[in-house]
Amino acid sequence: MLQSKNKPPIVIAIDGTSASGKSTNSKLVAKALGFVHVDTGAMYRTLAWYCLQQRIDVQNAKAVAAACRRWKTALKCADGHAYLVVDGYYPAREIRTAEVSAAVSHVATVSKVREWMKKTQHECIKFGSLVMEGRDIGTNVFPETDFKYYLDAKLEERSRRRAADGIQENLAARDQRDSQRAVAPLMIALGAKVINNSQMTSDQTSATILADIRKRMAEREQAQARKPKAEAR
Repeated sequence: MLQSKNKPPIVIAIDGTSASGKSTNSKLVAKALGFVHVDTGAMYRTLAWYCLQQRIDVQNAKAVAAACRRWKTALKCADGHAYLVVDGYYPAREIRTAEVSAAVSHVATVSKVREWMKKTQHECIKFGSLVMEGRDIGTNVFPETDFKYYLDAKLEERSRRRAADGIQENLAARDQRDSQRAVAPLMIALGAKVINNSQMTSDQTSATILADIRKRMAEREQAQARKPKAEAR
């Protein structure tokens, strides 16, 4: 279902805990709708990778903020995905290493970094309608959107998923850091539909999201169709 070029872009916000299926389901939903997929976590990972490359202490907030101010980046969109390139290069594989995974939660707590990321993520709307995944999309980046979803699963199931991907990560500690950070903490956005997919496949999860999106879109179109009649009276 492609969005009409005559209508304003729509943002689908998909937030949630680590290994809750945000990436897989965001991609499935974006493909089904013909929207651009934006992995905001990858943007933070790109900065974490850059800091590690530059030998910057990721626990030094001032140094990380300074790096974020000076790095040379650009937003690109290809094959339905928007992403950040650094000096023209996108480190797709490099940002998925265990080292970057350990560094990114520290980078993400820096207030100046989150300000920069929010501004940059807002700019993605130039590519059209978006399915944007992250941890603060519905609460901080695009709180005005009517399409908010929060994915979660039991810690044991999320840990199993990470292990299946060959990644060892302390998800309980990550959850705690994400939810307790001072700036834009991980939380359920007002009006978000919460989906616990511990016992669901990706196809089932994405189908649940898509059904709700289509229902909301239909309701919006019906409401807009009634407006002229009401105004005419």
